[in-house]
Amino acid sequence: MGTQKFYGRLTAALVLTGASVMLSACGDGGLARTFGFTRDSPDEFTVTTRAPLSMPPNFALRPPRPGAPRPQEQSEARQAEEALVPQTALAGSQQGGLSPGQEALVQQAGPPAPPDIRQDIRNDAQRQQAANDSFVNKLLFWRKSAPQGIVVDPQAEAQRLRQNAALGQSPEAGDTPIIQPRRKGWLEGLF
Repeated sequence: MGTQKFYGRLTAALVLTGASVMLSACGDGGLARTFGFTRDSPDEFTVTTRAPLSMPPNFALRPPRPGAPRPQEQSEARQAEEALVPQTALAGSQQGGLSPGQEALVQQAGPPAPPDIRQDIRNDAQRQQAANDSFVNKLLFWRKSAPQGIVVDPQAEAQRLRQNAALGQSPEAGDTPIIQPRRKGWLEGLF
């Protein structure tokens, strides 16, 4: 009779423990968080970066006041603007326009492109695609065309260049080895 009471109490304790664990899932997650069943990840929108520490230009600077804003940090609005429009960050750092090195680079690049070059390229591409996408072309030329041009055999070309270098000849001496395309059979690629 004593063992029967013991097993009855043990069963009641196990049922009560199981019920409390299952009911903890219905709450706000306090017990589940306590036992480590849930994970809390940081909010990616509240994480901010701090400006790196740097050496002062001279040691006669006064120490900063506690709680004062840091001069090298930007406001969150300015950081967001620079993240969305990077040109604003670049424009803000250049006070007097282009540096002499940048001006020399721009002059060496040649004449400027016409202002409507993007529109011309877009129109040419649309005309080319319209010519290629006609129904008759799709019906007649349903197979993909072979790639145009000649394919150079890289191993044979490397061997040829090594031989020319060993013999003291120029790299242009000799014929460039190419990969011959395989001929297809009559019914190959039909389906």
